[in-house]
Amino acid sequence: MKASPSLIFLTGLILSAFSASAQNGEKVYKMYCTGCHGADLKGTPAGTSLLAENLKYGNEPADISKVISNGIPNTTMIKWGSALPTHEIGELTDYILGIRKKQPTQEKSEKILTFSTEDYTLKVEKIVTEGLVFPWGIEFVDEKRALISGNKGELYWVVDGKLDPKRVTGIPFIYGTDLVGGMMDLALDPNYANNGWIYFAYSHNPKNTDDKTSPAMTKLVRGKIKDYQWVEQETLFEAPDSILVSGGTRWGSRLLFDKDGFLYFTTGDMQQSIAEGLNPQLPSRAEGKIFRIYPDGSIPKDNPYYGKEGTLQGIYAVGTRNVQGLAQHPITGAIYFTDHGPKGGDEVNLLKNGGNYGWPVVTYGVNYNDSPITSQRSKEGMEQPLIYYDPSIAICAAEFIYGNMFPKWTNNLLITALKDQEIRRLVIEGDKVLSQEVIIKGIGRVRDVKIGPDGAMYVLTNSPDALLRVTPMK
Repeated sequence: MKASPSLIFLTGLILSAFSASAQNGEKVYKMYCTGCHGADLKGTPAGTSLLAENLKYGNEPADISKVISNGIPNTTMIKWGSALPTHEIGELTDYILGIRKKQPTQEKSEKILTFSTEDYTLKVEKIVTEGLVFPWGIEFVDEKRALISGNKGELYWVVDGKLDPKRVTGIPFIYGTDLVGGMMDLALDPNYANNGWIYFAYSHNPKNTDDKTSPAMTKLVRGKIKDYQWVEQETLFEAPDSILVSGGTRWGSRLLFDKDGFLYFTTGDMQQSIAEGLNPQLPSRAEGKIFRIYPDGSIPKDNPYYGKEGTLQGIYAVGTRNVQGLAQHPITGAIYFTDHGPKGGDEVNLLKNGGNYGWPVVTYGVNYNDSPITSQRSKEGMEQPLIYYDPSIAICAAEFIYGNMFPKWTNNLLITALKDQEIRRLVIEGDKVLSQEVIIKGIGRVRDVKIGPDGAMYVLTNSPDALLRVTPMK
């Protein structure tokens, strides 16, 4: 039986209306929701994944619309019903439901995965899959032990490939875990075996309050662990109260000791701060910077702002957005960094003493709603990236390959991606990226990667939270 022309026409109208609704819903989502729930709906530290099999407040259209309209008390989920018209809430609901329906059924994956690359077939082993909560950074103490920082304020021991059930106590109050902050990267003193110093960065407000409007900034401390107790803490960097940022997000944070014993650490632009001016450009402000200090917090005399009144003299480079990767070339000693940019503006850069990397005056990216940030992509006196990613991959950690396990990849740079859930291998020569290859994809949001004492790659992922070990198949 053939459908009547009127029925076909009516069906077309319905499909067209649904398509338009989905398109409008996508625009609303990109404008208001990506900061907390991520561009891919997989969540961020500030908000939950919208792709979970069972949403906490219900999976039905009415449930989702209700949460959007009424918000969730005591969370960052505000009442959008007072800001968005009813039809936009409906369109947003349709968009979320449409993306959810496209997701494949989640099943428990195998213990070991394999990936084919240009030179190796990689074996990915799942070392720790339970017990970690939003792991952020990993450092190896020796061949058998590693420390992992957790976004919520945890320091985890991994011993012989197993998660130690005992936790380190005495960690300072950690702020901003739902503001894309919290406890972030960590590092070990180059002389750790003798002095025991451990360094980490975290979101901090001086009042130690959960108030999301409290003035705050990334803070750097060091301390020691004795019998699972965090002790002997010393503050290495804490911004003065006068330049703290209220309601900010994007805290940065990657730590690196170079071969000369200098400690580098990064701060994000805090998002809110750039609305008040070009704070990442100002050496009097802490936002959007790369710092270099000695392990005790003192300032090297060859830092670009050393001795200059009215500046933060630990600053080494300015004009960054959200640097979450720092790595030193094993041979040349050059330091490279990844900058988590806006939409279409993720970057890999070569670090220079006194370098200005342009944010937010120049960028290859745009705002998440596609509105322009600036009309300039270059400007005299501002560094250009070695490479940028458009579309963005949500670039994160960086690590050079060394050791004997991957001889064909020696001195190649690994970079990780959150949104695209991947690890890329870059062949770099000086200030040029000669080639790149995606070597692993789809294992979760890749937060950190380190070459371990055994030469294997150790990978931290979020969504799912896990520690993985990557080796070449024999």
